[in-house]
Amino acid sequence: MSTVHDDARGATAPAPPPMMSALPPRLPKSPGLALVLSVFPGLGQIYNGQPAKALTFFFSWVGCIYGAAEISGLPFGLLIPFVYFYNLVDAYRSAALINARALGGLPPEEEDVVESPAWGATLLGLGLVLLLNNLGWLRLEALERYWPAMLIVAGGIFLYRSVVRKKAAEKSASDGSDERLY
Repeated sequence: MSTVHDDARGATAPAPPPMMSALPPRLPKSPGLALVLSVFPGLGQIYNGQPAKALTFFFSWVGCIYGAAEISGLPFGLLIPFVYFYNLVDAYRSAALINARALGGLPPEEEDVVESPAWGATLLGLGLVLLLNNLGWLRLEALERYWPAMLIVAGGIFLYRSVVRKKAAEKSASDGSDERLY
């Protein structure tokens, strides 16, 4: 047992035991709070420190409501719940990722410090389309018939990415570089 000198005579007293923390480490973000705040689109992202993403979700949601009321109910009405629920999921997931990185479970990503340019570009594009519609230079109601083309393009992108990921996984497995094989 280690001892500590107590006085000038050389008397010793036992050293106090090292302090053990019974509390888990404090996480920087609460996924539940981020989810609850995102009931109003964008607030959860602001809580997570992602203002560009917050503005994109808010204006996408408002733009969908505007589009459903003023342009065409069909594509925009379907997009309102999609944007809303994606906002909720993103806020929760982002808070969980921030916590995992803080605990050392995931490597820090540069995107947390500097948001992806895609969010700013999306906001810019949405604003430009709505401005052109308001100025009369673009008639979104004339494009109403072609909105399913967006689904075709999005499905094609998702399919392409899935095939590329699968091929990369097969290649790494055949090279023996897959960590799960060890």
